[in-house]
Amino acid sequence: MKNMYKNIIVAVDGSEEGDKAFHKALSISLENQARLIIAHVIDTRSFATVAAYDQSIASRADEFANDLLGKYENEAKSSGLEHVVKAIEFGSPRFVIPKEISKKYDANLIVCGATGLNAVEKFIIGSVSDGITRNAPCDVLVVRND
Repeated sequence: MKNMYKNIIVAVDGSEEGDKAFHKALSISLENQARLIIAHVIDTRSFATVAAYDQSIASRADEFANDLLGKYENEAKSSGLEHVVKAIEFGSPRFVIPKEISKKYDANLIVCGATGLNAVEKFIIGSVSDGITRNAPCDVLVVRND
């Protein structure tokens, strides 16, 4: 079953769970010689409310995303992975990752953490991992924290 996955998306948000998901996805990508798409979705629902009070939030959110993905891209490349892509999108992560990013990159696998940064959203509308699992057109690996 070598090279079962060709295009692997990993969802990262800066959380410890996202970091664990990245390392699992990197390992699977190396084993399969797959392209790794490191994805971060800037959640526009909470973003719009904050932006009304702080106009610099958009540039700070974009800067955070670029720094985060750049760090992971460097780690992946230094581990020997040749094909690494950064994907920064806006919207709801639970829908953008499985419905837009997965189609754009023809994903065979999406890797995400069991929980992430937004505990309030998880309580109200369900977790991002749940949304990804329900909406993904491909396999999903949910990485649990130890």
